[in-house]
Amino acid sequence: MSRRPRRNHAPAFKAKVALAAVKGEATLAELAQRFDVHPHQIGQWREQFLAGAATVFAEGRPLDPPVDVKALHAKIGELTLENDFLDRALVKAGWPSAKR
Repeated sequence: MSRRPRRNHAPAFKAKVALAAVKGEATLAELAQRFDVHPHQIGQWREQFLAGAATVFAEGRPLDPPVDVKALHAKIGELTLENDFLDRALVKAGWPSAKR
């Protein structure tokens, strides 16, 4: 009997298998046969899935992209300068100021 080459499974596949294991609608042996994965591997993925489930609802979860505060402050300053310039240009042209 020859050994199968090592396979790397995508995270989405692992999550799908682990979720099926958590649901409990089928035994690990049935899931292993359906997904062509060893039952022990499914058990490990299920444990990892359950251990990481709390981070989904955690405060400041890692799914949020990091915010570049300096870039946001720079943009606010740029827009403020533009608004001031345009306001002065309107006043010079005889239009009423927008700052009323």
